[in-house]
Amino acid sequence: MGVKTKRVLRALTTLVLALASVTSLSSQASAAGGRDERATFVNFWGRLDYEVHLPPSHRPGTPLPVLVALHGCDMTGYGDNSMKAMTRFNDLADARGFIVVYPTQNRLWNINGCWNGLLPGNQKRGSGEPSLLAGATQAVVARYGADAERVYAVGASAGAAMAVVLGVTYPDVYAAIGSLAGGEYAADRVILGGRDKVSPVDTAKLAYAEMGPRARQVPTFIAQGDADTTVEPVFGDRLVTHWAAIDDLARDGVLDGDVDDVADSRQRVVEPGAYPYVKTGYTDAGTGELLIEKYSVEGLGHRWPGGGEGAYADPIGPDLSTLVWDFFSGRSLP
Repeated sequence: MGVKTKRVLRALTTLVLALASVTSLSSQASAAGGRDERATFVNFWGRLDYEVHLPPSHRPGTPLPVLVALHGCDMTGYGDNSMKAMTRFNDLADARGFIVVYPTQNRLWNINGCWNGLLPGNQKRGSGEPSLLAGATQAVVARYGADAERVYAVGASAGAAMAVVLGVTYPDVYAAIGSLAGGEYAADRVILGGRDKVSPVDTAKLAYAEMGPRARQVPTFIAQGDADTTVEPVFGDRLVTHWAAIDDLARDGVLDGDVDDVADSRQRVVEPGAYPYVKTGYTDAGTGELLIEKYSVEGLGHRWPGGGEGAYADPIGPDLSTLVWDFFSGRSLP
């Protein structure tokens, strides 16, 4: 399938999803200088409320990239203890020129406000929460004339797990994904079967099967605190192995080491006012493309480093929001 054909199909898909939504809108000026609008996406699986931040640079006819930011448990997208306040993505969006979407979980679906990525029904394309999130994303792209080839998803904790699910179920929608303190696709199998019995390669094979004909290498940003007692550091290591195997399979259908979990680059960074961190990169041996970038942050607990306000914000750097956007920026769907 040629690039032009893919772009036409992408545009048609965006239009269909936008027409399938029932959207209510409210708008207000943002303190950051842009504009915030709240909306609701509805499909067969339910409804999803979200807030959109439009930077001052947003103009009709100028497609901007889109970042979907998924909150963790005991959080909201844009209300109390929000992903919006914790990450301060709005400030970055105003400076760098991108749209931010903050979905918020319905407490009727999870009393703790977690995304339910551990449930098998939420690990399938066209089903449950992934369908709502992808549908809302496409509705935003259609409504604001955004760049459908530069759409990204990042999450914290349970939101990180859902970002991984979106990368697997909708690799044709999200150009790259990011995870802070998250886990692999089909992590429920790991919890039930045990980490020593279910390897991240086993779950990678399930992810590759779910991708189906849409399978491709999905650039992935991973951050993990080495003092996190909620999501243990081993899950960050597993996530590297997991996505390396997915990317390896997506390249030619064979686990032959074109992409592996042995770091191709490694740098320890010490900066004033920030936790030290080790940055590792993992590339495709054939193309040299950087596919996975991991930040292991020394001394960081279950928090967003360099964050703003909220129970899970850590004011000590590094500035994770900027690191995430630097990784995403410029990447697009093939």
